[in-house]
Amino acid sequence: MMSVQNQIISVSPIVLKVPNRIVDMEICVTAPLSGDNLPIILFSHGGGYSNFLSSYKGGAPLSDYWASQGFVVIKPTHLSSKTLNLGAETPGYPIYAESRVEDMKSILDQLDFIENIVPTLKGRMNHENIAAAGHSGGGLTAAMLLGASYTHDNGNEIYLPDNRVKTAILLAVSGEGDKGMPAPWGKVDIVNSFRYTKMNPPAFVITGEKDISPISSRGAEYYTDAYFKSPGEKTLLTLFDGEHMLGGITGYDAEETTDEDPERVAIIQEMTTAYLHSIFNPENRSWEEAVKKMKTIQNALGKIESK
Repeated sequence: MMSVQNQIISVSPIVLKVPNRIVDMEICVTAPLSGDNLPIILFSHGGGYSNFLSSYKGGAPLSDYWASQGFVVIKPTHLSSKTLNLGAETPGYPIYAESRVEDMKSILDQLDFIENIVPTLKGRMNHENIAAAGHSGGGLTAAMLLGASYTHDNGNEIYLPDNRVKTAILLAVSGEGDKGMPAPWGKVDIVNSFRYTKMNPPAFVITGEKDISPISSRGAEYYTDAYFKSPGEKTLLTLFDGEHMLGGITGYDAEETTDEDPERVAIIQEMTTAYLHSIFNPENRSWEEAVKKMKTIQNALGKIESK
């Protein structure tokens, strides 16, 4: 399944003013040069060893492809980014979980401003068809927009869904936690108390068969919690031999991609695109075609299931 690819434009940095944020938020907008009524994808980066993949510069293999297939992709640099190098004394350190969600909500609040500042984009975005996407820790951000939650160290539940977001693509997203997880990450409240029990909207969960987390004894199963432990319609794609970078979705030829595989990345590109088109346009049949294709090759590359 190969789709016609449109020319794209990418504009960065665009600076958004966010009240009470320690620094202004920088975003990157990637969009097709042609087309109207374009759905929107908010992409949340994860962490990692590289300086720039954990910022609006990361995720290009996905954002470029999604834009070529008719989506506007907006990527913020969260406070957790290595490019900002904020110290441990900063409120929210090291994950800045609540700030990440507020970043996404602030983007949605300022869509008109973004349209006006990006050349050729004005009047072309569909403000009703919005998806969230995220890799690893960024997947937690996307999941929280759909209603996943965690318990703060002070005992308060952090529950921040946004009904403007209709669905999510959750890539190598962390699982539910418990107090017995090892330090240092097991001591972080969002890691040890995350729950999917209130994540009701549809979502597409993508995991690697060989993605082994250092903070959980459950192995790759840990990364399937968003599928198995959430209510509502969900889809799970398990990629054989896939590790945490899922073949290289965070950057082109990134050194930290231990399982680099262009074919694996292509599967993610095509399947997520077809999934989102089907969510936003029920008459679109590309998802059925993509699932059929996946099932014909799943013995070699992966498997797909839905509930």
